[in-house]
Amino acid sequence: MNRLERWERRTQTPLIGLAVLFALAYAAPILAPNADPLLLRGAVWTEWAVWAGFTADYAVRLTLAEHRWGFVKGNPLSLAAVVLPLVQPLRLLRLVSTLLLAGQRVRMAAQVRLTTYVVGAVLGLLVFGSLAVLEIERSSPTANIRTLGDALWWSFTTMTTVGYGDHTPTTGLGRLLAVGLMLSGIALLGVVTANIAAWFIARFEADDRMDHLNHQAILDLTAEVRELRRQLAEVTGTPVQPPPPASEPLALADD
Repeated sequence: MNRLERWERRTQTPLIGLAVLFALAYAAPILAPNADPLLLRGAVWTEWAVWAGFTADYAVRLTLAEHRWGFVKGNPLSLAAVVLPLVQPLRLLRLVSTLLLAGQRVRMAAQVRLTTYVVGAVLGLLVFGSLAVLEIERSSPTANIRTLGDALWWSFTTMTTVGYGDHTPTTGLGRLLAVGLMLSGIALLGVVTANIAAWFIARFEADDRMDHLNHQAILDLTAEVRELRRQLAEVTGTPVQPPPPASEPLALADD
């Protein structure tokens, strides 16, 4: 295990904890917009601090990598997530970047199975998509997404590509968020479908291998019985009887 792998293993749990802390800091001002200004400012600074922690982790991993250019090319989403909030300091961009960085680190954990990751991704997109669209839309005079319940319902119907149309974003940023949720929902549905298909294929292949092993075992047993019949015929001086038809069960020579 090289230095980069040791660093990733040691920082796995702390970074996931930072991601949870970011989730709480992001949700607090949206769910309680009239809270104490000190609390709201603390949430904003917490968001930036968490993003800075993930950025520092990326910098350390880049330093420890044996081939740094290969590391950059192999982790394009991590680099984009580090740079994204610097382009335009929007909370939505900090949300996207932190989710990308946390997702990259979760995928590196060998103990996290694909199903667990997909379920976590679905729940994360559902919750954070709802919070983001609620923050964007409720200040618009023409918006029809003004409560958390409306936002959750809209996110669920959007991610599943059902789209009833009873709640729709009216702002440009809200519609851009909707496009992201649609594409994410389709991608996750494809992952789930592929995972189920791979499970069935693996079962079928296992059954085929078992049938092949059983067939080979029958052939080996048949050859062994024939050899025993031949040896028995040599000892007793009787002619070797022809093998039974394929439709009849295999039997040893009569005494």
